[in-house]
Amino acid sequence: MSSIVVPISALPLPPLSQHLTRNLTPDPEATSPADFRSLLAERPSVQRRSHLLADDAHFSYVAPCPLPFPFHIAAPADGAPILDQAAYVEKWLAEREPQHERPKAPSAVPGALRKYYPEKRDTPRVLVALSERALRDCVPHLSVGDALATLGTPSLVKAYGDDAVSTTASDEDVAAREELVDVVSGQAVLMNTEGDPEMHWAPWALRYSGHQFGQWAGQLGDGRAISICESSRLFVPALSASDAGATAVATPHPEKPELVYELQLKGAGRTPFSRFADGLAVLRSSIREFLCSEGATSAWVSWPFLVLSHDLAFTAMHALGIPTSRALTLVSLPAIPVHRERTESACILTRLAPSFIRIGSFEALNPPDNIRFVGGGQQDAHLDALRVLGEFVGRNVLRLEGVRWSGGAGNEPGEAWGKELVLEVARRNGRMVAGWQAYGFMHGVINTDNVSVLGLTIDYGPYAFMDVFDSFRICNHDDHEGRYSYKFQPNAVVFALRALVNALAPLIGAEAELGHSVSQGWTNDVSPDKLSEWRKKGIELTKDDMERVAQQACADEYGLLMHKRLGLRRLDSRDEAQLSRPLLDLMYEHKLDFHGTFRRLVFFRPSAPDGARDAFISSVLKLCGEPQIINREKATKDLGAWLTRYAARIEEEREEWLLGQGEEAFAEREHSMKTANPRFVLRQWVLEEVIRHVEQDVDSGKRLLDKVLQMACNPFDAWGAEAFEGDESTLDAETREERRYCSLGDRKFLGFQCSCSS
Repeated sequence: MSSIVVPISALPLPPLSQHLTRNLTPDPEATSPADFRSLLAERPSVQRRSHLLADDAHFSYVAPCPLPFPFHIAAPADGAPILDQAAYVEKWLAEREPQHERPKAPSAVPGALRKYYPEKRDTPRVLVALSERALRDCVPHLSVGDALATLGTPSLVKAYGDDAVSTTASDEDVAAREELVDVVSGQAVLMNTEGDPEMHWAPWALRYSGHQFGQWAGQLGDGRAISICESSRLFVPALSASDAGATAVATPHPEKPELVYELQLKGAGRTPFSRFADGLAVLRSSIREFLCSEGATSAWVSWPFLVLSHDLAFTAMHALGIPTSRALTLVSLPAIPVHRERTESACILTRLAPSFIRIGSFEALNPPDNIRFVGGGQQDAHLDALRVLGEFVGRNVLRLEGVRWSGGAGNEPGEAWGKELVLEVARRNGRMVAGWQAYGFMHGVINTDNVSVLGLTIDYGPYAFMDVFDSFRICNHDDHEGRYSYKFQPNAVVFALRALVNALAPLIGAEAELGHSVSQGWTNDVSPDKLSEWRKKGIELTKDDMERVAQQACADEYGLLMHKRLGLRRLDSRDEAQLSRPLLDLMYEHKLDFHGTFRRLVFFRPSAPDGARDAFISSVLKLCGEPQIINREKATKDLGAWLTRYAARIEEEREEWLLGQGEEAFAEREHSMKTANPRFVLRQWVLEEVIRHVEQDVDSGKRLLDKVLQMACNPFDAWGAEAFEGDESTLDAETREERRYCSLGDRKFLGFQCSCSS
C-alpha cells in the first residue's frame, strides 16, 4: 500500500488513552488547553516565572517563546507614564505569546491542530540541519516540503560551493517547509481549544526533581524543553484518482500500531522550571546533541518497548545501536544572544522519543526523607500522584507484559506493578549503559533527572567518545571527583535506579501487603508509621533484585557487544578475562586509540606469517596518542602475545562461520567485524571543527555538518578509501578530507573535557 505525507500541523495525534496530558495532572494555574489560552492573553507571566507546582502536578502547559532573558521591556515609545507596571509587563508578554491564528499549510488530511503566531515576535530563523533518518524512522508521514533541497549538497571540502536552492518546488512544498521551520523554531505554536474539549491540545513541560552529582537538588523540571506534540506513527492511505473529493483516513501503522513519538523543542524559552536561567540553548551544544543522538547512537529503530526478545533487539541495531532519543531538526536563531562563558547565538533542537519521562519524575512525587527546601525548593510527597504516574508509565510507556491493570470488568483491583516497573527500568538502563561502555561513550552528567525510564540516552551535555583509552577518563570538566567517569558510569546508573526504588518503595510495600495494586486514595487515613513500614518493606523486596537485574543485563549486553567487536561467533565466559580486559589494559598502558585499535583488528589474519604480523603490530602502534613516550619494544611484545591468544581463539571457531573454510571464513569474519567497529567516530576535534564552521558561516557550515551527519549515521563504511595504501595525494580532495576526519586528529583534543554550559 502507498501512503501520503502531511505537514506538521496535520500530524495524526495518538489515541486519547495515550495522551500524556490526558492521563497526568497539570499545574492548577491552567488545568486545560482552554484555560491555557486564557492565561496567554491575561497572565502570561505565570508560565515564564519559576515556581513550585502543586504537590500532585506532573506537568505545566507552556508555549515556546525564545527570547533573551532577562526580558528587555522598553518603556512606551510615546513616553506615556506606566501607571501599573505589573499590567504593563503582562501586556508586553502577551504581545509575544502565540495568540493569533493563521492558515495552516495545505494537507490532504486536515488534522486536529490549529496554528498560532505572536503579534510582536518575529526573529530570523535558519534551518541548519534536518535528519532524513529520524524522519524515516519516527515520523515518516511528516512532509518537510523542499527543506532538504535548501540545505545544499553535503561536503567536507566543497562546503563553500554555490549550490542553487531549488526553484522548482511546488507551492505546497514551500508551505510545508515554512510551516515546519516556524513550528520547530518556536515562532508558531500548534494548539486546539475549539470544539470538542476532548480534542483540545497545548504544549507542555514536565515536572521532575533529582539528585545532581549525588546531592538532592529539589524541583528541576523541563527548564528549556517544551513538548509540542505527540504523534502516532500512523498509516495514511493515498487517495486514488477515483476518490476525488474524499478524505484520507489515518489508521494505525500496519507494522507498529502502538508507536507514538513525542516531539520536543530544546532551547525554546523559559518555563516554570527555568529557575534563574533563560530557557535557551546555544548553537554549539545543539550541534553536539544533534550529531550524536541522530548519528553515532542512532538507528535503534525498533524501540525497546516493542522488542520481545533480546535476540531481536540485537539484530535490530544498525549504527552503534545504543538506545537514544532522536534528533529531527536544528534551527538557528542568529538574532537572539545567549550569554554563557561568552555571548553566543540561540538554536533550537527538535528531538523525538516515545517518552521523555525520567527517574526524577518519580522522585518529584516522593522526595527523600527529611529534605524540604534545597536548591530550587521541593514539594511534599504526594503518593497518589505517584500512583497515577506509575500506572501511566507502566501501561503506556513501558507496556509491562503480563500485568493485569485495574479498571477492567467489575472495576476490580489490578495486579501489583510497582516492582515490575522498577525491574523493567533497571533492565533497559543496564543494556543502555553496556552500550556506552562497549563503545566508549561517556555521558558526563548521569544525574537521576537525566536517566530515562525507557533506558534511552537523553540530555546530551558534555559527552565524549573515548579516544586514547583510559578507564578513568572524565569528559565533564565540572566533574571534579570523577563521579561520572567512564569506569563509574554503571555505578551512576545503579545509583539512579536506587532512587527509583526509594521513590516507589511505599507503593511496592503496600502492594505486597494487599496482594494487588493500590487504588485512588490509597494513603488516606494511613499513619506515618504504616507508610514507613511499607517503605521499608518495598526496599527489602526490590533493591537487591533491581541491582541484580541491572548488573546482569549490563554484563550480558556488554559481553555480546564485545564478542561482536572482536569478531567472535561463540559466547565464552572466559573471553572477558582472557581477551577483552587484557586488550583494554594494553590500550591503556601504551596509550592506544580505543576505536582505531578495534577497527584495525578487523583486518587481522590469525594465520598470517611473522612478517605480516609484525607489520600489523606496527600499524596498531601508529595509533598511539603519545608516540614520543611509547616503549615500542615492550608494546610490540605485549601486543604480539595478546594477538597469539586472540588468533588461537579465532581458530577455535573457524568452522562456526557460514563459509567455514580457509580465507573465506576470515573474509566473512572481517565483514561482520566491520559492522561492529566504526571507521568514523564523533571525536571532540571533529565536533569542534564542525561547530566553528557553522558559527562562522551557517550557509557553508550546514553542508559540512550534513556530511558529518552522513558519516556518523554510517560509521562502519570505509570512509576515505580506507583500504588505500598508496600516495594519498592521488586521492580526490573529498576522500582525503574523509580520511582526516577518520583519524585520531589534533593531539591537543585528546582527553578534552567539555562544559555543562549550553
